Amino acid sequence: MPHLTSTEIAGRIEELYGGPLADLHAHAQHQPPGMLSALLGMHDALALAERSIDVHRDYVARFVHPGRPIGRHEVAHLLDGSRRLAEAVAARDVQATSLLAVLQSLTRAPAPAASPPSASPSAPALPISAQSAVHGR
Repeated sequence: MPHLTSTEIAGRIEELYGGPLADLHAHAQHQPPGMLSALLGMHDALALAERSIDVHRDYVARFVHPGRPIGRHEVAHLLDGSRRLAEAVAARDVQATSLLAVLQSLTRAPAPAASPPSASPSAPALPISAQSAVHGR
């Protein structure tokens, strides 16, 4: 299953709900929790994981320049940064996989079609009155 970026996921959510993400966030705040708020929360977690990947990747990159000596102090920072980078990648992968699975299970509901005017129902048939079994005297 491919891992989509938060931008691609945002586009799918916008397409599904028919509005920009900012408007959907505002709308979801005034509604009881539901699928939209769940999707938006998962999207926020995905975006956070992607930002965390960028931060930790840059942090690790500062320690691995060619010609830069790596001492005991740098090794500790390099290991910590690598661990945090791995955690951010794992979080991103889980969020992206979950979001994609949920989005693939949802479809946009078609707009309600204008219903043609229906013919008025025919009046029910009146019951045939039972003839009296009593004869006149």
